[in-house]
Amino acid sequence: MHKKESVFKRVISRTLGNKKTQSVTIPLLCVLIGLIVGAIVIAVLGKNPFMAYYNLLQGCGIAPKASYAGHKSILTDFLSFLNYLTPMIFAALAVAVAMRTGLFNIGVSGQMLAAGFLATILVGYSSLNAFLAKPLVLLIGVAAGAVVGGLIGLLKFKFNINEVVSSIMLNYIIQYVCSFCINTFYVDPVSRQSKAVAQSARLTLADTVVGDLKMDIPLGFILALIAVVLVKFLLDRTKMGYEMKAVGFSRSASRYAGINVGKNIVVTMLISGALAGLAGVTYYLGYFASIQPRVLSSTGFDAIAVSLLGNNNPVGIIFSSLLITVVDKGSTYMSSAAGIQAEIADVITGIILLFCACSAFIRYLLTRMKDEEGRKEK
Repeated sequence: MHKKESVFKRVISRTLGNKKTQSVTIPLLCVLIGLIVGAIVIAVLGKNPFMAYYNLLQGCGIAPKASYAGHKSILTDFLSFLNYLTPMIFAALAVAVAMRTGLFNIGVSGQMLAAGFLATILVGYSSLNAFLAKPLVLLIGVAAGAVVGGLIGLLKFKFNINEVVSSIMLNYIIQYVCSFCINTFYVDPVSRQSKAVAQSARLTLADTVVGDLKMDIPLGFILALIAVVLVKFLLDRTKMGYEMKAVGFSRSASRYAGINVGKNIVVTMLISGALAGLAGVTYYLGYFASIQPRVLSSTGFDAIAVSLLGNNNPVGIIFSSLLITVVDKGSTYMSSAAGIQAEIADVITGIILLFCACSAFIRYLLTRMKDEEGRKEK
């Protein structure tokens, strides 16, 4: 028994102990453990966990359903999933950029709302044609998000105000100011949300007829993939990215090395806010076409966990966004098909993220196992 245990430890140590690949292998292990625990929870409820997970894929258009309503197919479901995924990628990138400099941008939801609200009232209710309206929506989203993010960075640099405190306060300010304006000037008396934006200003081509299908085509998804490439290049291949990483490791050492710490803090939050602004316009003028008063999007908060799950790496964020969005988006169909309450999907997400939060402890255990193995070989 002892021999089998030592062989198992050796296999685990050599498989996951390589520091070059730990940034990939450890999150994958955490996700696997989380899915197994989630399956146990579903089994305890008396349901088939394999079928439940398959239902999640069906709800996102990754696996086919038994039947479809008129003008719908697996393709329309998948495009709707991509439409829902797009803001999450932008929001998680916003969190990752801030964390590169050691900053915690918990105000992504507020920055999303500011961008979405300004783009809605300035362009969404205008009579501009699509060729002018859609680029303007993106520009306003970038500018609005950058202003709010830059303000947080400026407060941190000039007055050393903790970015978590300032971003939370700005979340409240933006939330209630936008709510007041919507309820006073732009409310739809039927839905009690803001009036729907013009189709020409939407970043989703809603109900587009292709053959016999009606689909929602997300224009922002390609832009999100481009943003991943650009952020990856910025962080890993530029002087600015190196300085941001240095400031994140040690601000005092960065100052000693001649790096302008204040500039990097402000610029980082400008970039982070701009990405959050893109998340806002693809959410409020893309997936949705209106804004619900007094509500901050959960996407901005979920993005923190998504970024951590992706190891704050732009490429990793694509896969972590896919995983979390599959569980979230597919939960409605899982609920109707398997008879499992949709809240169980949130439980599964929480379990996965809980294990991912333990990645540092798992890394410590692997290092310890490898050290023990090295001593035995000597």
